[in-house]
Amino acid sequence: MRRFQYLILALLGILLAGCATTSQTPGDRRGEILRMRQDVLTALYRTNPPARAQIESAPGYAVFSNANVNLLIASFGGGRGVVHDAGAKRDTFMKMGEVGIGLGLGVKDFRAVFVFHNPETMKSFVDSGWEFGANADAAAKVKDTGGAVGGEVAVGGITVYQLTESGLALQATIKGTKYWKDDDLN
Repeated sequence: MRRFQYLILALLGILLAGCATTSQTPGDRRGEILRMRQDVLTALYRTNPPARAQIESAPGYAVFSNANVNLLIASFGGGRGVVHDAGAKRDTFMKMGEVGIGLGLGVKDFRAVFVFHNPETMKSFVDSGWEFGANADAAAKVKDTGGAVGGEVAVGGITVYQLTESGLALQATIKGTKYWKDDDLN
């Protein structure tokens, strides 16, 4: 039982360390998110070349960085990202948080790219930002070593690509995710 408690504390520590912020200025944080966006898009285009044409022809897209922890029957996570409105040539910086229930154990650091197929869906995402869904995946990856099952899903006018950065996770969860504007960065 004590080993299990240590495992939980270690996983919580990893998540909290990833969420910790330093005394960066809002401009520094925006720059970090924009660099993350470019790195994620480069990785997506390398692994899925047709995604480039889809994103370039879309009214907009979003890129989020997310850390997720699953402890037996509960999962939670959080992250930051940016929505790019191609028509207005404007970025909206956002935060995200998620909670879920289901079986699993692990920690995962992943990136998500949302491609909006119409302006109304993008506006609704920025203004309301709720997503609800089921998730089943497996990841055992550190940098370029290991593998992860993720992929591409199309739902309600949005195509979602997931890229796993690192983690060790085996989970099947039903979760709710909330995306909202970051008042400090917009």
